[in-house]
Amino acid sequence: MTAIERTEARPRGTRLPRRARRNQLLGAAQEVFVAQGYHAAAMDDIAERAGVSKPVLYQHFPGKLDLYLALLDQHCEALLDAVRTALASTTDNKQRVSATMDAYFGYVEDEGGAFRLVFESDLTNEPAVRERVDKVSLQCAEAISEVIAEDTGLATEQSMLLAVGLGGVSQVVARYWLSSGSSMPRDTAVQLLTSLAWRGIAGFPLHGTEH
Repeated sequence: MTAIERTEARPRGTRLPRRARRNQLLGAAQEVFVAQGYHAAAMDDIAERAGVSKPVLYQHFPGKLDLYLALLDQHCEALLDAVRTALASTTDNKQRVSATMDAYFGYVEDEGGAFRLVFESDLTNEPAVRERVDKVSLQCAEAISEVIAEDTGLATEQSMLLAVGLGGVSQVVARYWLSSGSSMPRDTAVQLLTSLAWRGIAGFPLHGTEH
């Protein structure tokens, strides 16, 4: 399961184990929220997409916001896992920068469009949503910052500033690449962005070396 376990809508009356039903409802909700946005989406639409009655939907999620937050939690966790996996994938720092950039591109490129719930939500004025979005951005930056601090010996505050910059440029450029309909292959886009980022971050020498 990458961002979410998707299940096909089933005819009404089909009984599923609770976890499978929950995943089915989340998959239907993701499609509706991504297509319509939070405010335009209705629980009726989600229930219909999932092939269940509204009472069944409400058995799992008391309200539309609860459903949206459950999706948001799942996809924020997926992004953080992708970034942490990329950072741990190699000890070669240039390759690590590339892997981290690619993690953001891969997250944005996922066909379910879940990144829109995290980076382009129409509900960012809702404190619970804003808290989750800010938290995952911070956690990703902290993960990157730890590597920078360990390798360069920079202070926590300095490492964090660089990490926020790297994470921010990664997600902004990845979203631009996708939304622009660019014919540029993902690998090429990642390589270009890696070259830009590496020329900057490589200016900080490895901790314990003279150059």
